Amino acid sequence: MFDKKLPSNVQIREVCPRDGFQSQRDFIPTEEKIALVDAMAQTGISIMEVTSFVSPKAIPQMADASEVMEHFNRRWRGKVESIVLIPNLKGAERALAVGSDAVGFVVSASEAHNMANTRRSVRESMDELRSVASIKGDTALGVSVATSFECPFDGPVDPQAVVKIVEEALEIGVDSITLADTVGTCDPLMLTKTLTEVRSRFGEYPFFLHLHDTNGMAMVNTMAAMDLGFYRFDSAAGGLGGCPFAPGAAGNVATEDMVNFFERIGVSTGVRLDKVLEVAARMKEMGLAVNSHLSARCKK
Repeated sequence: MFDKKLPSNVQIREVCPRDGFQSQRDFIPTEEKIALVDAMAQTGISIMEVTSFVSPKAIPQMADASEVMEHFNRRWRGKVESIVLIPNLKGAERALAVGSDAVGFVVSASEAHNMANTRRSVRESMDELRSVASIKGDTALGVSVATSFECPFDGPVDPQAVVKIVEEALEIGVDSITLADTVGTCDPLMLTKTLTEVRSRFGEYPFFLHLHDTNGMAMVNTMAAMDLGFYRFDSAAGGLGGCPFAPGAAGNVATEDMVNFFERIGVSTGVRLDKVLEVAARMKEMGLAVNSHLSARCKK
């Protein structure tokens, strides 16, 4: 099944508080968001995408980003590494004022999706990234390359478009890079083509992969990525998620499914499956759209 020896461990980054919550139609009360964030932090996760500092007009679900982040810092700073999403310089300024271990800037490999997502060209977003880098101080700066494999508007993405963004991001001095299957329509052949090109250009750089599960391919793509030496993955408790600016995008790969997969093949995540299932059950009770292969274990 695997062409190379399995690693002893992988790293999972919990993204439900940002990517999962933003897709929910009804506003999740701040106190309930905070309670879920606390529960996720107790699963053993080492890094969490806590919220995003975006315009409340664009994504009303994130209107309480400052309150959620302030709570996280009081209770979890120094215990769980935090990252918050920022779409632009204004978002960076808001995030830096509250404080987090890292800020994550988003730019799409596809011009059409970047325009839909940020109302900017890719070039304009990269220039904005330079501005963010100039003010971040000691805060780590990550970059998520959205639509790294396929765009809902333009179709398959040329791997060289991804390489070009990664090259410039590294030249700017970012601290981490995520390659995202934003639409969740990537297949193992498409993923392997791009990741092989990325590996040939950037060697063993420790990329994160952000894999949505729209077509049920997330875990198969995870296996293909592991064969190429990629061992850092995003997931969302309950399988919540979906990009508001990518038509047809469904949820993220569920944290409980990913942890279960790795446990079954003898790879450590440091995350307790029973605790993640408790989070998913709690979200089910709240009426959130839990969607995972293990969700049947979560009684409503």
